Amino acid sequence: MVRTIALLIGAAFVAVLGLALFGTVKTAITEPAAETAAHEFHLKPMDIDLPSAGLFGKFDQRQLQRGFQVYQEVCSACHSLKYVAFRDLKEIGYSDAQIKTIATGWKIEQPSINPDTGEAATRKSLPSDHFPSPFANEIAARAANNNALPPDLSLITKAREDGPNYVHALITGYRDQPAALLQKFPDAKTPDGLHYNPYFANLNIAMPPPLASDGQVQYEDGTKPTVDQMARDVAAFLTWTAEPNLEARHSAGFAALLFLGIFIVLAWGAYQNVWRDVKH
Repeated sequence: MVRTIALLIGAAFVAVLGLALFGTVKTAITEPAAETAAHEFHLKPMDIDLPSAGLFGKFDQRQLQRGFQVYQEVCSACHSLKYVAFRDLKEIGYSDAQIKTIATGWKIEQPSINPDTGEAATRKSLPSDHFPSPFANEIAARAANNNALPPDLSLITKAREDGPNYVHALITGYRDQPAALLQKFPDAKTPDGLHYNPYFANLNIAMPPPLASDGQVQYEDGTKPTVDQMARDVAAFLTWTAEPNLEARHSAGFAALLFLGIFIVLAWGAYQNVWRDVKH
């Protein structure tokens, strides 16, 4: 009796799921979703083939330093890097003295109030500090950015699909809206205060073009600072901030595959040795 009741309950459950699936498929066929401008004109980023990509990828320290220079001179005005400490820059080739100099360029707000001015007390950053936010709080950040909240960039290449390629495409992808888009979707005109970028999810982004022209950053190593080069370099740097142990992970993965390969060969040899005298 109990088994029969359980079978009936299970059959009813399967029937309900089947009806739901049938209804969903029927709706998708008879009432397809309306086309949107974002669906039709959204572009996928191209592969910029960073040195860190692939199974044997490794970081190019000179490129990471150039990318940090772009972040420092351009991106840090709006975006934080709260999961990275100044002393972490030693991993990309900076000396202790250089890190100390870099850290002093940022000020850390103290929880106390300056008794002379009534303002929040500040101090120079130390190498052990994390990169501070350029804004006191979320309200201040939105007020300075047309009510948009600039995301923290520490993990941005992990948080976005096709991370480094997306960062590069987004930075270099600003353009005028195509006439075909406005002809087909006249209501999709980019609102005032926003900027058209086909690599952004809904095509319109609050952030103005951060790299507006070649030469915006003068590289210390003499590399020609084109917009494309600067975008590649900062994408590489943000790949490092998101995955500082990427090279060690690649090495560990290669060692694990090598071990498995040797183990398989030895196991096959042992199998052949144990069963060689067994007649079928």
